[in-house]
Parts: sequence; C-alpha cells; structure tokens
Amino acid sequence: MSYQALYRVWRPQSFIDVVGQEHVTKTLQNALLQQKISHAYLFSGPRGTGKTSAAKILAKAVNCERAPVNEPCNECASCKGITDGSIPDVIEIDAASNNGVEEIRDIRDKVKYAPTSVKYKVYIVDEVHMLSIGAFNALLKTLEEPPKHVIFILATTEPHKIPLTIISRCQRFDFKRITAQAIVGRMKLIVEETGVRCDEQALQIVARAADGGMRDALSLLDQAISFSEDLVTIEDALTVTGAVSQGFLNKLANAVLERDAAAGLEYLEELLFHGKDPSRFIEDFILYYRDMLLFKAAPRLEESLERVMLDDEFRTLAENVKPEELYKLIDVLNKAQQDMRWTNHPRIFLEVAIVKLCQLEGGIQASPTGDLQPLLNRINQLEQEISDLKRNGLAVIDETQTAAQKKPQRSSRKGFQVPVGKINEILKQATKEDLKVIKSQWGDMLNRLVHNQMRSQAALLNEAEPVAASQNAFIIKFKYEIHCQMAMDNAKFLDTLANIMNELLGKRMQISGVPDEQWQKIREDFLHTQHDGESDGGINQMEEEPLIAEAKKLFGEGLIEIKE
Repeated sequence: MSYQALYRVWRPQSFIDVVGQEHVTKTLQNALLQQKISHAYLFSGPRGTGKTSAAKILAKAVNCERAPVNEPCNECASCKGITDGSIPDVIEIDAASNNGVEEIRDIRDKVKYAPTSVKYKVYIVDEVHMLSIGAFNALLKTLEEPPKHVIFILATTEPHKIPLTIISRCQRFDFKRITAQAIVGRMKLIVEETGVRCDEQALQIVARAADGGMRDALSLLDQAISFSEDLVTIEDALTVTGAVSQGFLNKLANAVLERDAAAGLEYLEELLFHGKDPSRFIEDFILYYRDMLLFKAAPRLEESLERVMLDDEFRTLAENVKPEELYKLIDVLNKAQQDMRWTNHPRIFLEVAIVKLCQLEGGIQASPTGDLQPLLNRINQLEQEISDLKRNGLAVIDETQTAAQKKPQRSSRKGFQVPVGKINEILKQATKEDLKVIKSQWGDMLNRLVHNQMRSQAALLNEAEPVAASQNAFIIKFKYEIHCQMAMDNAKFLDTLANIMNELLGKRMQISGVPDEQWQKIREDFLHTQHDGESDGGINQMEEEPLIAEAKKLFGEGLIEIKE
C-alpha cells in the first residue's frame, strides 16, 4: 500500500517532536549530554502519548554516530537503520504475544552477546504489564545487572500491574495526557505541511474527542479528511467523532432553562434521528454543564474547559444559571448515565432525564425576588396579627422558647420508665398456674408474630420471657432495657401481641414490660411489703426452689433448663 496513516507518517523522530511531554524529553536530553544513561527505563502513561516513539528516539540518540548529542541526527547510518528497522541490535518486543517464560529466557540468553552494528543493544518491550509472573521473575536478574552494552526500555499503559521488584530496577517516566491546545498545534502543523484545508474549530473538536492521545487525534483527523471534500468543516468533525454540536447543546440547555419539556424532547428526537449515540450525548451534556460550572468559577481558565468553546450564546446561558442549580442538573444527568449502562433501552432514560431537568423544583431561572415576594407578604401579615393580639392583652406563646424549655426535660429522662403500680397490681393477683399457661403458648405466639410479617418485633422477644401472670394480664422481662422500651412504645406491636394471645387463650390479656435489672428490685420490694402476714398475691409461688436457685449460681442461668 502506497498510502500510510497520518500517525505513522508523522511519528516523532526527535525529542522536540514529542508533544506535551517536556518533563520527560528534557530529562532524557540532559542525561544524553552528560552521558548518564541508565541500564533500564520504564515509560508509563495513557495510550497515544509518545511512549514507544520516545523509546525509539532514545535508542537512536545513544547509538548516533555523533554522540553524545541531545537529539539524534537522523542522517547517519545508525539513525537511518534504527528508523527503518534494518539494524538488528534495536529489538522491539510485543509483550502481549510474547509473554511466556521461554521468550524471556531467550532474551536473557542473547543479552550477553555484543551488538553487531551499533554501540548499544536496546530492547524495547511494549505493553510489558502483559508478561506472566514467571516471565517477570526470569527478567529480574538480567534487568538489575545487564551487560554494559544493553539498555532495556519498558513501556506500559498499566504500571500498577507490574511487580514492584521490576519498577524499582528502572528509571520511571510518567507520560501525561496531551492537552487539547498542544494537539491542535501539532495538527495545524500537519495540515499545513500536507496542504489540507481545515477549519480551526474542527481541529478543536477532534482534539477534545481524542482524550489526550495524539495517535487518536491523528486517526480522527485522517478519517475527517477522507470524509470531507475540499474543506474539513465542523460538521465533518462532529460526524466523525460522534460528538454533538455546541449549538445543539446550547438550544437544549436553553429549553431546560425555560422549563420547556416539549422543546427539549423535540431537540432530543432530532438528535437521535441523525444517528447520535444516547450514551455519547449524555456524556457531552454532562461535560457541557461541567464546563459551565468551571467557567462561572474561573472565567479565565479557558484551557480547563473540555467540551465547550466560549461563544456569546454560551456566555449568556452561563450568566442566567446559578451554580447550585448546575449541581442539580449534573446529578440528574449522572444518575441517568449510570442507569443507561445497564439497560437495552437507553433512549427511555435519556428522555426521562430531559423531562426531569425541565421540571426541577423551583426551576433554574434566577428570579428570587418574584418567588419570595408572596412568602414575605405572608410573614408581614402574621407579624401584624401577633402585634394586634399583644395589644388586646392576649398572651402569645413563643413556640421556640417552649421547645427549648421542654428539650432539657426530655434529655433528663433516663431509660425506660417502668409502670411500677401496674406491675404491682398484676403481682397481687399472679398465680403459678396462670404463668404456666402463658409459657406454654409462648413459642406459638412467637411463630405467629413472624407469620404476621413482624420479624423485627419478634426479634425483640428472643431474649425475653414471661415472669408473672394473672387471669387477665402478664409481665414480660427483657434482658436489655432498650428492647423493652422499643417493644412497649410500639402500639401496633402491643395490639398484635394481644390479638395473638386472644386467639391462643380465648381472652384478651394486658401486657407489661420490665427490664431485667429493674425486675429484681420491683420483685424484692413487692415481697418485702407483703411479708407482714398480708396476702402475697401468689408471688411466693413464683419463687424458685432452693435447688434451682443454687444450680443457677453454680452453672449460670443460661445453662439451666427447668422442666415441670
């Protein structure tokens, strides 16, 4: 094939051609001039940022016949041979297809042989993170102490997958994403050299779509040149990149600003009719509002804008939207974008998102005076009525002061307040036979609670038990005070419990709860008041037998099971 892609034709041949990586090229040039060449380098960074190109340039520079130089001359036999690949001492290896132990062992065995054509034998290992663990281990010792005539240059897009033992043996250079401005400058040079007519705004669209990769940008530019006729226009660039024009985004943002859902859906229908991808569009719309937010925060940082160009229509829209509303808009679009990833019908979520944006509570127009005026009028009216009441001698209660007074009273209350009087009345009429009846139905009652979809309430009774009962009431002892309070404060739970006991016993029972630590004191006080010949109300019948009490002391209450 006689035609070559732009990114191959215009591949950098000198450090000065590597765009946007001055922090790397400057360091390498100084090392070349000072002859402080390391035995191993690691170039990491996103795709299309110049890692492999920089590696080949470094290989030419160290082997240039005019060395030491900070740039390869590209004229001597060594430079030309490395450029066209005819010199066997510069070896490029694709680790994705040569990732086994045997391939690395072969390299290790051949490293000891001296170069045949140039001064240094250079191994460029691309996508080195694809090597297996065994291959990395085979490379370790050679990478640490290679012969003096060997240089390793490892390139990767995912440095976190490389063992630290490998990284520590290399000089690491991190390539960064190339700015849109630098990409546009490089593309301008290329179109001028090739004689292609191209709109500058089209170049900007291509640069923003490249996401910091020069190779992606040149591939898109190549495609746009093929798509266009005599001039690469904005529409050509939008078609090739799949992006949405800023004019369209301005119209849709204006519909959202005016809360015109019908117009917004019409614009969306037009967009989808022309074959735009919903997922790509919502990403563009998020970036549009993101750029609007950054523009309002820092108008002079134009380079930080990823999607928009500062035209008059965009500036007008930005002035009419408040920052807090932009947060809401971005949140709605972000949630829609997440939902669209897991559906076969992304268009539906996109349409719903547009309607939501047009129906945000309070709108997004900056008109606070008109919105607050009715509220201010109502406040003035209420203040006037309060003044009239005070003049007529009526006391006006300040709710804020009342709440402040009540709050310490609520906070001073500690724990669950046990209804001692009610419990004493139950104890006076309590019998052992009534308690046996309640205990015999306790398991069935818990099962019915679960069947009635009250699992969380039933869980409160897992460590509770009935401890006293009369004909029409019984007492439940809870192990923890918080469980007792939660159960006794829940009217629905108490009503359900009473209904279940009614079904099981044929009579409705009153229920009282008491925490374990308070039950012991209440029981002792009741027995103490009844010991002077008064009726003990059957409470002594509930006292444990001496053997049972002694067993509990010896083995613990949790290990004792009492069978009647």
